[in-house]
Amino acid sequence: MESEAVAPATRVVAPRTSTGFEYTFPAIRGIQAGREFYVSMCPLRLIPKIFIFDEDELSPELRAQRILNKGRLPALAKYILDNPADYVFSALTASVDGEMDFDSHSADGTGFRTGQLRIPMDARFLINDGQHRRAAIELALKENPDLGEETIAVVFFHDAGLDRSQQMFADLNRHAVRPARSIGVLYDHRDPSSQVVREMTGRARIFKGYVEMEKSNLSARSRMMFTLSALYYGTQALLQGLDLKQDAATELAQLYWETIDKALPEWEMVRTRALTSAEMRRDFIHSHGIALHALGRIGNSLLRESTSLAKWQKRLAPLEQVDWARANTDWEGRAIVGGRVSKSHQNVTLTVNYLRNHLGLGLSPEEQRVEDAYLRGDA
Repeated sequence: MESEAVAPATRVVAPRTSTGFEYTFPAIRGIQAGREFYVSMCPLRLIPKIFIFDEDELSPELRAQRILNKGRLPALAKYILDNPADYVFSALTASVDGEMDFDSHSADGTGFRTGQLRIPMDARFLINDGQHRRAAIELALKENPDLGEETIAVVFFHDAGLDRSQQMFADLNRHAVRPARSIGVLYDHRDPSSQVVREMTGRARIFKGYVEMEKSNLSARSRMMFTLSALYYGTQALLQGLDLKQDAATELAQLYWETIDKALPEWEMVRTRALTSAEMRRDFIHSHGIALHALGRIGNSLLRESTSLAKWQKRLAPLEQVDWARANTDWEGRAIVGGRVSKSHQNVTLTVNYLRNHLGLGLSPEEQRVEDAYLRGDA
């Protein structure tokens, strides 16, 4: 007798031996390293019920994966909830501590690789990769149960013990490389700031042809002046909290950076080939991410005070007097630490403070706290 249907793609049925119940998944059979594995689809509403991850209280050597970082979950769940028509989650990988019986559609050919995967309901499903996706799915389902009928791909492996599960986790994450932030900005069509920066760099004379669109670090010989990620963070800081439509935001950002360009003669010298990009980056800090971020924050405070073009451009005029050279010892401990440009939050704030003092602008309470700690030698 068949039990209540779980979903069109996944059913719970009484096993042939009549000793219990089992899950039946439509699946494809594959071979890796001489071992069978199976790929199937699972309704999202089943994910929190059948897939588990190790208890947090176990010591690392007794777990098969990292501890769940609960701080990541709200953002992951929000991603699903905010993009119900086009979110994308990659497959979960799980080890099954129990029998897995595969009934192929035929004895040979394509039908040999497709069929029904039967797993006892008392088997243990251990997630090797995707525990944060699993937890985010559970969180999203609480707000939108309708998501439960959608599916996610699952790769099933036989559980060959703790050592094998730990090795699977290590292998699955061994070669994982987070893409550079620049290419993330280039390809992100949801984030308004990404859209503004892409459009601005494509049409602004001061940026066109001088922005590295894919990498977030420039080689010593690169002819590029900026990275897309550095411009992204600077522009995001500039527009923070300003209620502007995309076209207006793009126009304002372009106008702001063109104003900054007039105060930094070295940028123009690169475009006229009087100075190479490599020489500029080597000798000055104003094209580095920390400077762009700091300039964005300065601009944001000015725009919050007044949107009058003449007023905020006049307030920026003293930037022409700032010594941006690396040789300027004022930057040590602020933008430069141990001879290298630092992009830490504290160093960004110290750079902002330095520029505010040159422009005659006051410091916020938090900026003053960081400045006081720096002057005491605590920074």
